[in-house]
Amino acid sequence: SAILSSYFLNEKLNIHGKLGCVLSILGSTVMVIHAPEEEEVTSLDEMERKLQDPAFVTFAVLLTIVALVLIIVVAPKRGQTNILIYILICSLIGAFSVSSVKGLGIAIKQMLQRKPAYRHPLVYILVGVLVLSVSAQINYLNKALDVFNTSLVTPIYYVCFTTTVVTCSIILFKEWSSMELGDIIGTLSGFCSIIIGIFLLHAFKNTNITWSQLMSTVAKEPSLP
Repeated sequence: SAILSSYFLNEKLNIHGKLGCVLSILGSTVMVIHAPEEEEVTSLDEMERKLQDPAFVTFAVLLTIVALVLIIVVAPKRGQTNILIYILICSLIGAFSVSSVKGLGIAIKQMLQRKPAYRHPLVYILVGVLVLSVSAQINYLNKALDVFNTSLVTPIYYVCFTTTVVTCSIILFKEWSSMELGDIIGTLSGFCSIIIGIFLLHAFKNTNITWSQLMSTVAKEPSLP
């Protein structure tokens, strides 16, 4: 999206931004390679027990409080000037949409197996949460895209959203408990690469440096004896 927006929307992406995109892709690849195996959940009853886990409930309450503070207090004042406000709202709410999709996927699988999953009250709760969370995400993501550069919004949103979802999955499905030290280091290294990439993309967005300018500067430097 960042690359296409520079061609079709005439949004400039300097060399720092391009390097940031490459680092984000490489970091994501490393994270996927070292990602833990997700704990299998086969029924809505199991999903309900996991959603009622005290750690996940605490996490969900904190996310909700932070999201509401951003929506009610921070966004009206700084949403038009700070690119992170709208993106953080989308990312925090995104954790609920992913968890809801996971639960609804289990429900659909059970219905295909001719089990009366539609009778489980959790299904309707998940549908309601999914509709609310996706609607809020679309709303605030569109607001961010209306105000800020697409080549900046897309990768920053990607990193923030991925961070929230990974954290949610770790808490909900206890994925890190089965990971070896090498996989933990690989996952954290990939995540740090993504953070560095986004920093390059965002911190130097107003620096007008192109690849041709950089190469011409290198060519003008005197060669060593």
